[in-house]
Amino acid sequence: MASSAQSGGTSGGPAVPTVQRGIVKMVLSGCAIIVRGQPRGGPPPERQINLSNIRAGNLARRAAATQPDAKDTPDEPWAFPAREFLRKKLIGKEVCFTIENKTPQGREYGMIYLGKDTNGENIAESLVAEGLATRREGMRANNPEQNRLSECEEQAKAAKKGTWSEGNGSHTIRDLKYTIENPRHFVDSHHQKPVNAIIEHVRDGSVVRALLLPDYYLVTVMLSGIKCPTFRREADGSETPEPFAAEAKFFTESRLLQRDVQIILESCHNQNILGTILHPNGNITELLLKEGFARCVDWSIAVYTRGAEKLRAAERFAKERRLRIWRDYVAPTANLDQKDKQFVAKVMQVLNADAIVVKLNSGDYKTIHLSSIRPPRLEGENMQDKNKKLRPLYDIPYMFEAREFLRKKLIGKKVNVTVDYIRPASPATETVPAFSERTCATVTIGGINIAEALVSKGLATVIRYRQDDDQRSSHYDELLAAEARAIKNGKGLHSKKEVPIHRVADISGDTQKAKQFLPFLQRAGRSEAVVEYVFSGSRLKLYLPKETCLITFLLAGIECPRGARNLPGLVQEGEPFSEEATLFTKELVLQREVEVEVESMDKAGNFIGWLHIDSANLSVLLVEHALSKVHFTAERSSYYKSLLSAEEAAKQKKEKVWAHYEEQPVEEVVPVLEEKERSASYKPVFVTEITDDLHFYVQDVETGTQLEKLMENMRNDIASHPPVEGSYAPRRGEFCIAKFVDGEWYRARVEKVESPAKVHVFYIDYGNREILPSTRLGTLPPAFSTRVLPAQATEYAFAFIQVPQDEDARTDAVDSVVRDIQNTQCLLNVEHLSAGCPHVTLQFADSKGDVGLGLVKEGLVMVEVRKEKQFQKVITEYLNAQESAKSARLNLWRYGDFRADDADEFGYSR
Repeated sequence: MASSAQSGGTSGGPAVPTVQRGIVKMVLSGCAIIVRGQPRGGPPPERQINLSNIRAGNLARRAAATQPDAKDTPDEPWAFPAREFLRKKLIGKEVCFTIENKTPQGREYGMIYLGKDTNGENIAESLVAEGLATRREGMRANNPEQNRLSECEEQAKAAKKGTWSEGNGSHTIRDLKYTIENPRHFVDSHHQKPVNAIIEHVRDGSVVRALLLPDYYLVTVMLSGIKCPTFRREADGSETPEPFAAEAKFFTESRLLQRDVQIILESCHNQNILGTILHPNGNITELLLKEGFARCVDWSIAVYTRGAEKLRAAERFAKERRLRIWRDYVAPTANLDQKDKQFVAKVMQVLNADAIVVKLNSGDYKTIHLSSIRPPRLEGENMQDKNKKLRPLYDIPYMFEAREFLRKKLIGKKVNVTVDYIRPASPATETVPAFSERTCATVTIGGINIAEALVSKGLATVIRYRQDDDQRSSHYDELLAAEARAIKNGKGLHSKKEVPIHRVADISGDTQKAKQFLPFLQRAGRSEAVVEYVFSGSRLKLYLPKETCLITFLLAGIECPRGARNLPGLVQEGEPFSEEATLFTKELVLQREVEVEVESMDKAGNFIGWLHIDSANLSVLLVEHALSKVHFTAERSSYYKSLLSAEEAAKQKKEKVWAHYEEQPVEEVVPVLEEKERSASYKPVFVTEITDDLHFYVQDVETGTQLEKLMENMRNDIASHPPVEGSYAPRRGEFCIAKFVDGEWYRARVEKVESPAKVHVFYIDYGNREILPSTRLGTLPPAFSTRVLPAQATEYAFAFIQVPQDEDARTDAVDSVVRDIQNTQCLLNVEHLSAGCPHVTLQFADSKGDVGLGLVKEGLVMVEVRKEKQFQKVITEYLNAQESAKSARLNLWRYGDFRADDADEFGYSR
């Protein structure tokens, strides 16, 4: 406590009291105050001073909680006005005082003057003059001070001031309310309008006791959004301050204690009210944060009405300067360069609902996790069936919606990335898998925080942290507010509606399903799809939203370098430029919306066709960038010219797959003159089925309308008179109707009956076979029998070629034919008859190219040499094609000409 030097006096005379100075911290009543000194390295000392010679009324006192029978004591008349008189005059002001008397219990009595010396206003005299205090009874006026008090009292009596006024002063007694029955209703009733108040007590830096005016509610107010260090109560009743608790308390006391303030009541927590205290000199909440006396707290920052971002900014200010409670603070991104903290990148892939892959300006790829959010996950009743393989994207509720939201918003777009923290790698435990190091960031596009948008739609939740965990989003409060809105509006994960179910059929690698599905895709023409995965430059996995299925898709018309493959016992290296081709396709189409034209399928159930991205053909683009070559099967395609011109341009540049290209001289083949012309009368047919022995079934195009009309009438008849399930008993050789996988009825013939559950049938109008239960069969109505319209599927075999006897070689040939002609219109010419079925040549309807000759050119089959003179010209052409395939070591000829000594082993005869 500051004090002046003792004043001098005449030797031997009475001692002059020492004049001491201090700042008024608090007014206890109309005749007692607490004075503090100046702070030096911590809260200053303080002492209570009681005014000598006068008495003011006692203020109200609440009954002790430990005494259940005790009652609250109300204000004495004029006690509160006296307190208020002193409070308004003294709080925060410098005063000087002299101590005249000290009791054995330590209570000090003296005179208090406003200002730096005793020439200032005498506080006791002012109180008495206003009628707010009286001279103590029995006090005689035997010195100048007491004389002045007596004069002041007489003047107050004459003027009828204060206690000397008429009446008993009951109007000065407050109706204090210590509790509120319904705090929530009380807070809401004020509609967040400022309430006048006096701060009566400061518990710690962020908790005060306030007197709300004019209704005299005495309430505890916790500052919204922050928390200061507190005083921990020990078992013996003593209090131990946390670091900086005393300093934070003094900071608040010196600015707010017994000041007139306004409080915005924002929410309630138990019986305590959350609010913001406004003082003419500023907002104490933000000041505490800025000075490093408090930290933001997530549970109450959302109710702070003046903008949570201001609190975070103030806290950040203190952190950056390492003030007080942040003296040991280390920023989560302290070790990152500025260019690694904030950058612009292009989104290449959405991994799941909280992670994306971006391409940096350097060309490198980086995985970014969205800060502080958690993607949808299986919980409770939705926990997965252990016997069922989990497909997270489709099986976890709202995961697909979240992924689609990010995909549509971000793929191929440039975004702003602000790294918030780096989550270190964590080892695996019994319940949690291992995680590699993760870069967590706030990602924005067009000013929109993607994580906040996800959360607001109920497609992700916000992670809760320990209060001292600083590794969180820089926009954490916005995320919490967005989640609160989503919960309130019942969005997504917070909805009480039935969870959306995605029944997505994965027919990749399922040959049977793919075969059944092929005609639908072929008839559909261009279908919309999303590229889910890129296996290689020309092999992709597609999601077809209209059909809700996943398929494996191969690009038609090109040969793309094969990538590396892991085989049992060894790793097969990829062909040159395979990785470049894969990367090219990934960057162009991964997770983009594309259009596909399905033409055919291979033996493994993969569909083959053309893929278009932004009106560009991916096959052409790969050829154009010298990452693929044109395959001969492209000859019949309408894109053949585009492919050839792209390939020619790539060859001239001599890059990538054409780096070692040299033009080869073209050998002329001299045709053999025929003595007799072969009959060539091609008719249009529609190829419906290819068998495993390379035979095929066709429909005559000319009678196609008759079949369509018959099928339509038959289905209408069946719809009117549906067969009774299980009433039909199938017999071998009998015609019937059979329900195909598409749910429609077709004409069929029973070929074999193994059991009622396994009946082998042949679809007489299409040439395909199927094993069905008898419940999916019925009697063929006479109006639609083969007498009305004969069976429309006719079996044929290729002329002039030998079908490979080796199973793998034969499968390759069949796959090629399926890919090229199944479910397409061709031109057919019967060349010669044989015991089994007619042998024919087939031509593509558009290019007029010979299908059988194409198989020979590709080295998939060998030529069957016939001696008839009329066939010599075509046989010569076939043999020349065979020599070309042999020279290029294609397929059957990959090991050279094997026919000389081991033809039987390979299943061929020369």
